Amino acid sequence: MPTTIEIPDEIMATVKFPPDKAKGELVKEMAFSLYQCKVLSMGNARKLSGLNKWAFIDGLAERKIERHYTEQDLLEDIEYGNG
Repeated sequence: MPTTIEIPDEIMATVKFPPDKAKGELVKEMAFSLYQCKVLSMGNARKLSGLNKWAFIDGLAERKIERHYTEQDLLEDIEYGNG
């Protein structure tokens, strides 16, 4: 079952994304941040962001986030490749 995060309207009103894209952009930025903090693996951060592998890697570079590649990431990539 999906988990919902509530963001107060007064905060959403200050977000500097177009209103129709704000939710998606916030989720992407959260995914990048959680990856940077090593809370999520690259595979799970990519899933959360909704981006494919190369778009996610490009996003890391744009944000100057160092890529960390773990054994778990390798296993997820192998699983994805075999999927």
